[in-house]
Amino acid sequence: MTTLMDLPAITDSVRDLGPHDDLSGPDAVEAMRIFLILRNLIDHHAAQMVGALERLGVAKSHGRKTRELLIVMGFAPAVAARLIRIATSTDSLPTAHAHAADGAVSAEHVDGIVQGIAHIAKRSPEPVDDDTRHGQVTDLLGQFFSGATPAQITARARVIGNELAATTDGGLPAAEDRSINALTHAADSDGRLQVRADLDTEVGEKFRAAMEELGAPRPEPDGSPDARSTQRRHADALEALLDIASRGGDTASAPRTQVLITVPAEAPIQASLQFMGSVTESTLAQLTCDATVTTVIVDGEKVPLDISRDKRLLTAAMRKALYVRDRCCIKCGAPATRTQAHHIVHWADGGETTVANGCLLCPSCHADVHHNGWEVTIGIDKHPWLIPPATVDPRRQPIAAHNRRTMTVDKLPAAA
Repeated sequence: MTTLMDLPAITDSVRDLGPHDDLSGPDAVEAMRIFLILRNLIDHHAAQMVGALERLGVAKSHGRKTRELLIVMGFAPAVAARLIRIATSTDSLPTAHAHAADGAVSAEHVDGIVQGIAHIAKRSPEPVDDDTRHGQVTDLLGQFFSGATPAQITARARVIGNELAATTDGGLPAAEDRSINALTHAADSDGRLQVRADLDTEVGEKFRAAMEELGAPRPEPDGSPDARSTQRRHADALEALLDIASRGGDTASAPRTQVLITVPAEAPIQASLQFMGSVTESTLAQLTCDATVTTVIVDGEKVPLDISRDKRLLTAAMRKALYVRDRCCIKCGAPATRTQAHHIVHWADGGETTVANGCLLCPSCHADVHHNGWEVTIGIDKHPWLIPPATVDPRRQPIAAHNRRTMTVDKLPAAA
């Protein structure tokens, strides 16, 4: 009988496996089928071993949680979480684990069943009895053997859960259950943030209404349709929501969101944000326009040399003055309450924090000015004018601020 002591030898044998030059297509398919069974078995035994680690209190004896121990050992966080969920369901879901022990079901599918059964249980006000749970597991296993993916198993579990809620006094449909609301976010390898939310009907309705209002299409300065995709418009709408929230309801105040930027004294281009990592100099300039950013200058040993002051931020009175003058985003016309205050001459380049050196731009248009070649200048009329990039207008003719586009063509030279 093979024991845990035989694992090193088994590992060496598996390590030596590899395709041969005379391998045929059918042989490769059969090998993959066997590898799948082996993978399923290994995941099953790994989950069982996680249960043993819990019972033995190994992680606790080192001042850690089991998930932390698994991550330190090299398991990806998502895999660690999955193994723990499977391990804690061994006694309550014996049928699913019996199939896993045969190598017939992958850990991802077992986890789908585990989470599906947990979801169904939350739909009922009373504990689900063993016979009923067995029937539910059988239903979800049937989905797997019919070729369903883990996501499809989860969808089937939601159907069963809603049917249970509809036929049980006090049952709660998933769409109305705030307790299972979740929002996850993580930075990817490109330094971008991936966000996923699972929301009940009420919160979902608020979110979609905000996306419709804040992400509505708006024409370009030349009158052409909004060039942004729906996904981009909704991402811009989310940023507008964050800006509105950061002001705490006082639309004329500077944002309260605290952003920390560390800038190496000898290499400013290596500036980095506290959570999202490195940023370009143009993004750094955009951030320092309107968010409450604390810039920490550090030496080669990460010792702070200087901490920036907040004097770059426009005061509430200055912002109100911009509201009166600009009335809206000078490029697209978004309401003033959704805009950011932009330093026409960047604060980092010596630009003053004054009404004469500021203008209102929504987050999307603000990015266009910092990244996409648009420029802003103050004309002799003391109002901001936009200069489009050559890709938009080869002549780069000045365009009046949105609230002043009823001006006649003969007044264009005022943008001197």
